[in-house]
Amino acid sequence: MSDTTTTRARAWALERRDGVVIGFTDHDRDLTFDGILFRAETGMTAKALTQTTGLSVDNTEAAGALRSDALTEADILAGRYDVAELRIWELDWNVIADRRLLFRGTLGEITRAGGAFRVELRGLSEPLSRSGGRVFGALCPAVLGDSACRFDMASPGFFDVCEITALEEAGGILYLPALVEFPIGWFVHGRVQFLDGGATGLESIVRRDGSAGNARRIELWTAPGATPMPGDAVRIEAGCDKRFVTCREKFGNQLNFRGFPHIPNEDWLALMPRDGGVNDGGRRR
Repeated sequence: MSDTTTTRARAWALERRDGVVIGFTDHDRDLTFDGILFRAETGMTAKALTQTTGLSVDNTEAAGALRSDALTEADILAGRYDVAELRIWELDWNVIADRRLLFRGTLGEITRAGGAFRVELRGLSEPLSRSGGRVFGALCPAVLGDSACRFDMASPGFFDVCEITALEEAGGILYLPALVEFPIGWFVHGRVQFLDGGATGLESIVRRDGSAGNARRIELWTAPGATPMPGDAVRIEAGCDKRFVTCREKFGNQLNFRGFPHIPNEDWLALMPRDGGVNDGGRRR
């Protein structure tokens, strides 16, 4: 990039997990490139980037105003920007083609105050700082339907798409049609995805699955960040409690079970030798 200090600006492109892309710039006019409109009226500012060689985490921080046509507080509270992908360019606003990519990563913690937001930016090397390795335990560590589990969540009998008939606690409790083809408890630990309405694109995990008259009563662990309405469509999926017997009998997926169902439990590991009896390490009777 040429040395154009007086005409230099920054542009941010933010892509949410639902595919929505919005742009911001600290220039005093809107900019457009790569098919993205970068808005100037958000008042976006950013601290200097801290970037290093090696595997240390690149980090910085950005701030801006909450506006109805850009970043809204409701969308932030709903979690629509959690782990959103971010790209930052430095450019010459006289010659937009004269630009360079400064940063690529994801959003971290977002704070809101006084009609504004402040967000932590995490570089591509940030995941490398997390502890890794496999946990050995009786329960399966895979997520139902992921690449480790390999179960096809589109299989008939393991999901349904229906409309909300009523709700309580801002969507924390949903009432659906009776869904008589699924036994009570079938959806515990399963996922509810909101397909339309104000909560479109959000999802929550099922805590309890029961009946209430002619309706199916679904209690979620957390209400969606945006309140759904009766008539909104949802997709509800079967749940898995991570046990081997559930994997085998409910899903027929025991060959892909990732846990160790015969591993000794904590009570067995804490046993002390006793006088009398056999203490040869054999199976307890």
